[in-house]
Amino acid sequence: MSILANPLEQLSLAQLRTRTSVKWTTHPADVLPLWVAEMDVLLATPVAAALHTAVATGDTGYSSGLDFAEAVRDFAVARWGWDGLDTARTAIVPDVMLGVVETLYLLTAPGDVVVVCPPVYPPFFAFITHAGRRVLEAPLGADLRLDLDALATAFRHARRTSDRPVLLLANPHNPTGVAHTRAELTAVAALAREHGVRVIADEIHAPLVLAGAAFTPYLSVPGAEDAFALFSASKGWNLAGVKAALLVAGPEAAADLARLPEEVGHGVSHLGVLGQTAAFRHGGDWLDALLAGLDRNRDLLATLVAAQLPGMTLTRPEATYLAWLDCRSLGLPSARPMLGVTTDLDGPARMFLDEARVALSSGHVYGSGGAGFVRLNFATSAALLTEVVERMGTAVRAR
Repeated sequence: MSILANPLEQLSLAQLRTRTSVKWTTHPADVLPLWVAEMDVLLATPVAAALHTAVATGDTGYSSGLDFAEAVRDFAVARWGWDGLDTARTAIVPDVMLGVVETLYLLTAPGDVVVVCPPVYPPFFAFITHAGRRVLEAPLGADLRLDLDALATAFRHARRTSDRPVLLLANPHNPTGVAHTRAELTAVAALAREHGVRVIADEIHAPLVLAGAAFTPYLSVPGAEDAFALFSASKGWNLAGVKAALLVAGPEAAADLARLPEEVGHGVSHLGVLGQTAAFRHGGDWLDALLAGLDRNRDLLATLVAAQLPGMTLTRPEATYLAWLDCRSLGLPSARPMLGVTTDLDGPARMFLDEARVALSSGHVYGSGGAGFVRLNFATSAALLTEVVERMGTAVRAR
């Protein structure tokens, strides 16, 4: 594939400030926002063309067909070497988190336990609780990778208190940017089988694995045949507002998928399906250019943190465009976890907003192990990323 111009360097700050999405309207105009998972990019040309054509021709009805599933299947073969995605075992759902909830309804009953591995994506807590299920934490290890002993302990506890426990797994992990290895996922699948725990893998960041790492689909490892996975182009191609996702069942979960109510598909956006199909089918060149730009920004961020924020530790992400920054050296009071909250600020995130006019995601909303950390979205221009970290450094030195 040919490499296009860096998508992260095509928009000025003035252009970005004309946007009406949450990233650019939550804070005053003097704040530089690197918090929520929106990228500072234009749409990939094939995606924009598909949406423009649909609007121009009035193709704005109800979605149908297997084009989306086939595009994800072909992408999986080409990018990940995985040919196990059977389109007969798929369903289109409105978005990944609603797909998670509908899968929980298939696999569990009210009050059943769902295990998560914090620090982890805050909506996991909110959606699980809203669905009437109970959250049980199996925290990541000190290295911020999956802790098999913690998972085993959580699985044993879950089996004692729940008839149908589930593990909700972020693969790759958000907020740490860890790309779980095949060996790690195989070990997770073995543990889940041993303890009778079903697995739902949120693989929304799968297209965003950076140089030096690889993505392993959870359904591709032995022991995962009874699991589910969810895919979407919303993170890889910046399509959060053009919603659609693909729910994929392992071969032993086909009967469960067959019980998915028809009405679940009624909330799917036809424009979302068209745009995301175009992304998976024709957006590879753009994605390659994006990944190259993210890789450069990852290196730049490490350099900036070392120069501007001594004493703070940056976890080098293997995937996503999200960086997990340990700010505990600031000595700010630790906040209680605010599970399920995505916009509440405390600790270092509050300090950086107030004193540096930089908006970051506050670590305490990611569950156990998150207090004292911030999550920084580096999917922006090098100039804006540099200004953000320099502002942070100035604020720290002024304390």
